Amino acid sequence: MKKLIALLLLCCTVATLFAACATGGNTSNLPNSVHMKELTFEPASITIHKGEKVNIVNDVSMVHVVANGTWQDNTAKTLTENGAPQVNVQFNGNDSQAVGPFNTAGTFHFYCTVHPGMNLTVVVK
Repeated sequence: MKKLIALLLLCCTVATLFAACATGGNTSNLPNSVHMKELTFEPASITIHKGEKVNIVNDVSMVHVVANGTWQDNTAKTLTENGAPQVNVQFNGNDSQAVGPFNTAGTFHFYCTVHPGMNLTVVVK
């Protein structure tokens, strides 16, 4: 009987761990969050304070690659902006990463290199 109870407890513990891992971390409450959908950043512009990071959350199971630059007339423009952190981050779907810190005030531009028109503006005060 003790072995059966121990086995049952072990199975419950393993099932709980799998359920926790399958749902991923709670990214909805991260400060300074920008969410990526299929073809957009939401919001497309965010204002933060110097020294802060932007948490980019990929809400879909699509690959996105975020880098410094912008899309202009369906043409990718790589940008080097003074004070902007250098970014070249791949998201593989339903994941998140922090970008920064942003230590210089200004307006900085990022884009998804995979999806034309997918631009993000970060305003640092």
